[in-house]
Amino acid sequence: MDRPLPPTRIPRTTLPPDGVSEDDLMFVAHHRPILTEVGLATWYTAARGRKSANGQLFDDHALTAAHLTLPMGSLVKVTNLKTGESSAMRISDRGPFVDGRILDLTIASAKATGVYRAGLVRVRLDVYRAPKPIDSGGRWCVQIGAFKEEHTALKLKKQLLKKYPGANVIDFPGENSYWVRIRPEGDDREQAEAISRRLRLNEGEAFLTRLD
Repeated sequence: MDRPLPPTRIPRTTLPPDGVSEDDLMFVAHHRPILTEVGLATWYTAARGRKSANGQLFDDHALTAAHLTLPMGSLVKVTNLKTGESSAMRISDRGPFVDGRILDLTIASAKATGVYRAGLVRVRLDVYRAPKPIDSGGRWCVQIGAFKEEHTALKLKKQLLKKYPGANVIDFPGENSYWVRIRPEGDDREQAEAISRRLRLNEGEAFLTRLD
């Protein structure tokens, strides 16, 4: 039986040093959003030296955010619906892996939008530009966790390898937790969606996530 090809590497998405450029700010000021989403946002930080999902080093001081499914590098504006504070930023990471939340903000992004002190705020997310189609294509996976114990993640990985022999299943450590990720053959979105619908988990939660 032919073995599935190993998943290809996700290209790095380079962003401006501060997250957004002057050109980005001008674009937001003179264009209308192409997509709007409303939901809860919070903020996060990461260990020194950790890379964001876009391939660059995570930076607390950059105006960036994490979103589960927007194309990496998308230009967005986030507005605090309670205070009206807003800021442009770029998508550089994946998350939040908590049901009911749509954005994880860096400390800089959280301070710019009034989310930092409040901790959890209802926001409007306006998407102004995406480097790739939002509704079609893309490279996708299903991420499962978070597990407090590594052996729990390893046990699930073993079960999933048997159930989805054509997929690449890995386990990896997060911040004080462990995760399991299923990448279907070709990182196909429809297959990832089908897997996420079929999963019945005793522990952990499953999140459909875009990789690119």
